Amino acid sequence: MNPAGPLTAARALVELVRAPAALTVLGDTLAGAAASGRPPAPGRTVRLAAASTCLYWAGMALNDYADRHEDAEERPHRPVPSGRISPRAALGTAAALTGAGLTAAASAGRDTLAVAVPLAATVWAYDLALKHTPYGPATMAAARGLDVLMGAGARRARHACAPAALLAGHTYAITAVSRRETLGAGAALPAGALAATGAVALLAAALTPRATGRARRAASTALLGGYALAAGSAQLTATVRPDPTRLKRAVGAGIHAMIPLQAALTARGGSARAAFSLLAAYPLARALSRKVSPT
Repeated sequence: MNPAGPLTAARALVELVRAPAALTVLGDTLAGAAASGRPPAPGRTVRLAAASTCLYWAGMALNDYADRHEDAEERPHRPVPSGRISPRAALGTAAALTGAGLTAAASAGRDTLAVAVPLAATVWAYDLALKHTPYGPATMAAARGLDVLMGAGARRARHACAPAALLAGHTYAITAVSRRETLGAGAALPAGALAATGAVALLAAALTPRATGRARRAASTALLGGYALAAGSAQLTATVRPDPTRLKRAVGAGIHAMIPLQAALTARGGSARAAFSLLAAYPLARALSRKVSPT
């Protein structure tokens, strides 16, 4: 048996779902749980991470299924247009991962599943109907916000609205840029994303409760600074020269910057140890992005 066959198929699947980029969603539910006051529970944390990861991967596979004709012209190297994965297999992968994500969410409790179901519906609506409409960035932002709320659960979701809104706002900005990453854009687009990054960082700092301990506030502030630097430097470069290469880098940097933002929001919610554990995923995500593009 030729080992190249299975290895090639595995590589194509990894590219289809942007496997390493799942590191950028693990902190969503941590931030939501911390904001809601839920005590850390390893079993629930693992189930939530599995649910977020599977639904994220499902969205990536569904994205490539839905964009297969466009990608044949703009991104022919992707698994579907290159013929390494069939459209039917991509759609089946998305469906299977959605089922796995909902199962993982259900295992964490009914109130978790109550958020996971609309999250999954939002993912499918985005990729199959809304992505190329004016509502695309808002739909993607809603999916990210729901992922944060899933960490809190339906009964405590109101307590996690602030981190959900902040991560949704960041997502909106990078999604708007991603729509032009293969074509180029005017400077106003990455400049708007840069302004959004600054606004998210400032709002997150302002929303930190005054009763928060000094050490926790310092940790959250430092992490927010890291977030602003991680996303903002690439956005500034793209503003100066908004060609496809720099826009793509700004999108990739924005995706990875989710991690320090999630860590800052998790620390703000009272889980500083979890926040700094989460931060360890940042260099790993960046390193793996050189092997598999997150966009």
